[in-house]
Amino acid sequence: MIDWANPQWTLIGKHLGIVLAILTGRYVAMAGGAFLFFWKLRRDAWQNRRIQPTFPKPHVIRQEIKFSLITTAIFTLVSLFLSYGRSRGWFLIYKDFNDYGWAYFIFSLVTAVLLHDAYFYFAHRLMHTSWLFKHVHRVHHLSHNPSPFAAFSFHPTEAVIEAAILPLLLLFLPMHVSALLLFMFFMTALNVLGHLGYEIYPARFVTSKWTGWNNTSTHHNMHHHFVHCNYGLYFNWWDRLFKTNHPDYIQTFREVTSRSPKDSAVKAA
Repeated sequence: MIDWANPQWTLIGKHLGIVLAILTGRYVAMAGGAFLFFWKLRRDAWQNRRIQPTFPKPHVIRQEIKFSLITTAIFTLVSLFLSYGRSRGWFLIYKDFNDYGWAYFIFSLVTAVLLHDAYFYFAHRLMHTSWLFKHVHRVHHLSHNPSPFAAFSFHPTEAVIEAAILPLLLLFLPMHVSALLLFMFFMTALNVLGHLGYEIYPARFVTSKWTGWNNTSTHHNMHHHFVHCNYGLYFNWWDRLFKTNHPDYIQTFREVTSRSPKDSAVKAA
């Protein structure tokens, strides 16, 4: 039997509680903050940048929050696994900047983002195969018209697959604790942006040689609406390479970003 009075289990319990509070706070602050600003406080001001004209029903948003909180709990367990693995020497997490220096710190962060982007694209394509979509990925697509709260709205199996990028990276890519935190902040921010429901980028963003390789809120919103297209996460090059961008993506982005406030009347569904 497990001796729950053992101080080791008390320490693990405290670790889980702290990490769960941090990850939940991150989700609430970033998804909730975006929802409060764009969907409530500035809804009228941003109505011309609304990607889909209607809004999801309240029960859909509650469902997004429920699954996202389950995902957050799974991410917490993964963090415990990373901590345990680091103590065993499995994962390359370091705390002293002097071990690798600032140049490597930046390199590791950029590499993590690039590898995560590739991992997500191919895992996402896999999720759209018949069986996995029906039994796993469909949960995320219950949000046909997502809110920011859909950022982590995954089936538990998909949550594990999403979280697996960290242990996989850390098997061969040393990362400072701060680099990991910045990576997770970036990942959450871009995930919330993809589910924002509003397009915040300027009209020339997708055609500029300086910014056109980035994805947009319109890009991922169209994925939720049309399903079998626009699989990328941060960058658009995988969708371009494999020709999985929706054929009307650029046109839709231009239409959304060319509206003036008087051209669009947003209505609640």
